[in-house]
Amino acid sequence: MVDDTREDGAPADAGDDDLDADTDHAAAGDDHDASGEHAAGENAGSGEDAEFARRVSEARDLLSEDATALYVGVVRDGREVDSTFAQQANDAQQEGMQALSLLASHIRLVSDEAGVDYTTVAADAVTLAEQLDESE
Repeated sequence: MVDDTREDGAPADAGDDDLDADTDHAAAGDDHDASGEHAAGENAGSGEDAEFARRVSEARDLLSEDATALYVGVVRDGREVDSTFAQQANDAQQEGMQALSLLASHIRLVSDEAGVDYTTVAADAVTLAEQLDESE
């Protein structure tokens, strides 16, 4: 199962063609170099940028492992969300469990980062999903 749609309902490759097919890294105009590090600029070298670059690098490393399911979401300008989901499974039950495991893991991550309980994050996510549905 592969879902390559943006939150606005358009295909992920609609509009801008920002990815370089050879490297899967952003092409010209991006402020990150091939390693995910911020290029020279006013924020280059700050601790926050270094932490972000480290986490991007970790995410790329995860994609090189033997994954059977993945979800990638990218936020641009604090509001535009592009995402993709892909998985390989032997049956529908395994597909469902993989999808739910990714969701649960994401809820746990957001909960830990925000310092709130899982149910708060899950309820907020449902509210946002409903708002996205209404705006389509």
